[in-house]
Amino acid sequence: MSHIWTMIAKRLALGVVTLFVVSLIIFLGTELLPGDFAQEILGQAATPETVAALREQLGLNDPMHVRYANWLGDILQGDLGESLANGQSVSDLIGRRLGNTLALAGYAAAIAVPLSLMLGILAALFRNSVFDRAANASALTSISFPEFFVAYILIFFLAGAGGMFPSMSNFRPDADFADFLYRAFLPALTLTLVVTAHMMRMTRAAIINLLASPYIEMARLKGMSPMRIIVRHALPNALAPIINVIALNLAYLITGVVVVEVVFVYPGLGQLMVDSVAARDMPVVQGVALVFAAAYVLLNLTADVLATLSNPRLVHRR
Repeated sequence: MSHIWTMIAKRLALGVVTLFVVSLIIFLGTELLPGDFAQEILGQAATPETVAALREQLGLNDPMHVRYANWLGDILQGDLGESLANGQSVSDLIGRRLGNTLALAGYAAAIAVPLSLMLGILAALFRNSVFDRAANASALTSISFPEFFVAYILIFFLAGAGGMFPSMSNFRPDADFADFLYRAFLPALTLTLVVTAHMMRMTRAAIINLLASPYIEMARLKGMSPMRIIVRHALPNALAPIINVIALNLAYLITGVVVVEVVFVYPGLGQLMVDSVAARDMPVVQGVALVFAAAYVLLNLTADVLATLSNPRLVHRR
């Protein structure tokens, strides 16, 4: 098992380097945005003297590399800075919204992962049948549609016309679990329709690739049912690619929620990021982007470890 710990250490080191490069890209990207941050905060009626004083106060007159070094040094100490819009700690703002985003991602994952595995297994079991073709056509259709289009279609049929669910997912902080499930159903369903197709198709492909293996033929000759062959023999050996695609889609559920949260006015990190971009609140934008990058790197590391542990030949090396 020592090689697994070595792999984890290498992946962590690579993740730290990746986050450093991403932090540089995030900082440069926010610096290239048009407009003057101080002018945007003070408004068009501000005098040049007031704008110059605010720029000096915020350190915007310092060279870019100095500001990046100061920002990176504060991050290494656990300080993401303060919001330019309201003076609150960026860590506190992110902390209040992070739980909502994780709850939405968990809600969507609880629906999407079992559904995609079930559809992938059934598509492999009845491959080239009407069900298999219909499932693949539906998957390709859902992949082709952008998230906002799927969201508006669901709003039209389930919120606008039928009125079964609210079109805006703005719930109170003290809302109970049932109220959260009800109000967050449409954004969770939108994310489910987007990510299920990838996981279903990968599950189907991984299982079909193993059905021609000799041990599968031996199981057929023993008289085992096709469903038992797939569940007991093919699926465990196809876990590595399935785990990878599930982890990547879970990362998308956390980092790709920006459009969905904006459409449904969901109080998560995506909505916070869009509001901060509109207000030119760059410390919040940089902090949220860094949290998204860290989540993506962490889930990729988790996928590598789980894929390795699912393969006995990699766990017990000779």
